[in-house]
This record gives sequence, structure tokens and C-alpha cells, in this order.
Amino acid sequence: MSLFTLTGKTALITGSARGIGLAMAEGLAAAGAHVIVNSRQRDSVDAVVEQLKAKGLQVSSAAFDVAQEDQVLSAFDGFDKAGVAIDILINNAGIQHRQPMVELSLKDWHRVMDTNITAAFIVGREAAKRMIARGKGGKIINIGSLTSQAARPTIAPYTVAKGGIKMLSRAMAAEWAQFNIQANSIGPGYIMTDMNKPLMENAQFDAWVKSSNPAQRWGKPDELVGTAIYLASEASNYVNGQIIYVDGGWLSVL
Repeated sequence: MSLFTLTGKTALITGSARGIGLAMAEGLAAAGAHVIVNSRQRDSVDAVVEQLKAKGLQVSSAAFDVAQEDQVLSAFDGFDKAGVAIDILINNAGIQHRQPMVELSLKDWHRVMDTNITAAFIVGREAAKRMIARGKGGKIINIGSLTSQAARPTIAPYTVAKGGIKMLSRAMAAEWAQFNIQANSIGPGYIMTDMNKPLMENAQFDAWVKSSNPAQRWGKPDELVGTAIYLASEASNYVNGQIIYVDGGWLSVL
């Protein structure tokens, strides 16, 4: 199992104060990594850090807005000054906005795009710069979605951004594979998270998710952890520019 150990590695996971990000933070820390928990809200980050430390896990905090370039640059400058080297980056932070395209404002379009795709570029760029300079390679995992492959109505900016995540990972692989950096994506299916709570509570949508999926159920955040550990570990050293869908088989029956 040494292929999958993350002992001695440092992982920054954006948007990791709840949901999928929190599950991955706990999972990677349990696999041996020191995990840097991130969110815009300092209180949320600190609460999660204390929660995970109480379980004996190695974690620390970094509160900054991934969609604000100046805050990202400041955070990485802080890592540099503290001697913190990011070996693993998981670009997980994301938001949703549901509205028909004909009613969608440019402001809301940009807000979703800035958080879901542009932020992944900015944080990925800063992490890669330092991975290249150290000469030891690294792992970048970008969190996509079923909408990286299949569109759904009323979520156009999210769909476009998550489609972009798939291609951003390929662009990263094309440029950075020579430096032993592997950049891949995970495409979660319908997962039981706070962001999806309104959908889960909608009887019609809940029934559709269960009837359209071979697994006949929603996924759980911790069911993404194994894939994240695989892509963060030496087990995936020759896997690059790929997207792995963790969806219960939903895409296979479209």
C-alpha cells in the first residue's frame, strides 16, 4: 500500500471547510498528508482545523478567496515565507447559480466563472510555479462535474466552467508533464452536499436522480476520497490530463 501513502506530503485543498472538500481534507490527512484547509471565512476554516486536529490529523488553515488574485498571491507568498511547499493541490472551491440563460446577467455569469474555472487557473499557476522551481514534481487535482461531459438546463455558467476544468487539466498536463507534474480531474456525480440540498429536498428531482442512475441513489462525499488519494499519490504517476467520473454509472447510461 506504499503506493498510496501521502506521508510527508503537503496538500492545499480549496473550499475545504464543508462538503466534498472537507471529506477530501480528512481523507488525505488520514492517508498521511499535512492538509491546508481553505475557505473565504476564517471562522469556518478554524472550526474545521480544530475538528480534524481532535481526530489526530495534521492540518492547518489558510483563509483566502480563490477568486481574488491578490489574495491568492498573498497566500502563496505567506507559504513561501513560512517554508511551506505545496506538493498536492486540489482545486475544489466552487459555486452554483440556477437561472435560465435568457435571464442570466453578465455579473452572475462572471461570478460563477471566476470561482469555478478562473480560480483553478490562478491557484494552479501559483502552485505549479513552485513545484517546477523545486524540481520534485507535484499533483494537481481539479474538481469537475457530470457537467464536464453532459449539459443540464438552467446552469449554463456552471456547465461551461466545469467543461473548462476538464480542458484546463489537459492544458496543465500538456505544459507541465515534463516537470513531473500530474494534473487530472475528478467529475463527481450527484453528491449529497449542502449545495445540492435544495435538489435533494425537491421530490421530483430526487426521484429523477435515483431513477436515472444505475446505482439508484445519491453519492456521498466520502465516496470521492479514494479517487482523490489515488490521483494525489505515486500510484498515478503516469496518469495525466484525465478526468475520472465518480457518478455511480450515471454517464454510462446516457
